[in-house]
Amino acid sequence: MSGGGVWLIGQSRAELELSARSWTKSHCGVFAAARGARPYAACVPAEKFAIAHVTPYPWEAQENEVNAYVGRVASELSQRGHRVLVLAPSRSQERVQASRKELRAARGAPESLLEGTDRGTPAVIAVGEVLDVPAGTRRRATGLTIDVARTVEELLTTVPLDFVHVHEPFAPSTSNAALRHSRALNVGSFHAPTERLLSTLVARRFVESFFGRLDARTASLPATVELMARHFPGDYQLIEDDDQAADALEAIYHRLAARRHTSSGDPELERRLAERPLIDVDLHMHTDHSSDCATPVEVLLATAHTQGLGAIAVTDHNEISGALEARAQAEEAGVKVIVAEEVKTAGQGEVIGLFIEEKIPRGLSMQETVAEIRRQGGLVYVPHPFDRMHSVPDYEHLLTILDEVDAIEVFNPRVAIGAFNEEAARFAAKYRILAGAGSDSHVAQGLGSVRIRMRDFDGPQEFLQSLRDADILTRPSSLLYVQALKFLQTKATPAGARQASRARRVKRVKRAPPRRRRS
Repeated sequence: MSGGGVWLIGQSRAELELSARSWTKSHCGVFAAARGARPYAACVPAEKFAIAHVTPYPWEAQENEVNAYVGRVASELSQRGHRVLVLAPSRSQERVQASRKELRAARGAPESLLEGTDRGTPAVIAVGEVLDVPAGTRRRATGLTIDVARTVEELLTTVPLDFVHVHEPFAPSTSNAALRHSRALNVGSFHAPTERLLSTLVARRFVESFFGRLDARTASLPATVELMARHFPGDYQLIEDDDQAADALEAIYHRLAARRHTSSGDPELERRLAERPLIDVDLHMHTDHSSDCATPVEVLLATAHTQGLGAIAVTDHNEISGALEARAQAEEAGVKVIVAEEVKTAGQGEVIGLFIEEKIPRGLSMQETVAEIRRQGGLVYVPHPFDRMHSVPDYEHLLTILDEVDAIEVFNPRVAIGAFNEEAARFAAKYRILAGAGSDSHVAQGLGSVRIRMRDFDGPQEFLQSLRDADILTRPSSLLYVQALKFLQTKATPAGARQASRARRVKRVKRAPPRRRRS
């Protein structure tokens, strides 16, 4: 099938036994290898999840096939010990008011909404009152009301969920809003096999990009698989609406959860770092060793000290000489320097190597670049990962290196559209990747506009442990101002004038009294 794939449920006994053995003992119960057994009944995982199933249809419409499916699967997962919420619009004003009262009561402890939902009865939360649009109709759906969208946003950004499972997540709908605001792993299920889905093709590219947030896709009918894969390419797992559906979904949840990074650190390092002072760190900046920056190393270090930064990562484009020069002057400047490089890969975006010692050539594949960072004992840091105005790894390529990523830049003040930073924060949260931030400064005036407050560290391992408990601090800054300064200092200034300006700026810095790094 062009542009998509199909995963079919059903395996031979040999394949089934091999699949069962691949589960670790901590995730499996006793495997019954009876002939004819279905693959997803083979393993009874011990890990339990917090899951929200979201339907776009009023919950009172139980004759609706999607709602019936959601109700059946949610109940089965709850019986297995998972904590399950069902989010749905409602025709009943009373039901909506009761749900909102419950939400208000839980604002101080949002996890309380999940209590008792692992005993066979999921909690149904009516997120808002809407008009019913019957399944299969060709009538254009009305826009989602603001109160529904806000309720979904509040719930999904506060309740600690492992999965948000959206059904028919086309706009405008509760499912679409849930996918927009989710900070959990996302599964999308598609049910309708008709061409009514073509109505979304008006914004086909946007829908394709939006569906990139889905970590897994399922379809309940072969015709739905064909339709979705044709118009919105991706891998769609066929899960028929039968008594094995919950088994299949549970297997998907465990497969996705296994990709999350560990949330535990090194207790010994944590105790050691607790005695260290807090410092402010900027993890992304450039010197005049980058072609698009005119800031001398001396000026960068002096500005970092003035801004109260205890450590900086010098991340010149495809060059390490500026970082090495900065580290050589770090003791005198009173600022710790992490030697780093922002490397442009072969059409797969940029990646930063922190704590490296040798220049990494541009133009390697993403995997080759990451391997070189690792060879040098460095850390893999992904800058501005979803900013379409930068050279960024797309969702597909980012997932291929997910296990190797040490941290993700979740805030960059040079990102013109705030939604790109928000997308990075969501991605880091759902995969439990450490969050970083940096000014991405190309002019000294932008340095420290965002900073990380963390315990002082020595070396990459202490840095990672310190980053686990760090706080990201931002302050108002003008993107237009710093971009204008960058233009004036680089493209608008002739080469000879830039050299003269550089000499004057360095001379002023050297006139200042020497500084020692603060403890």
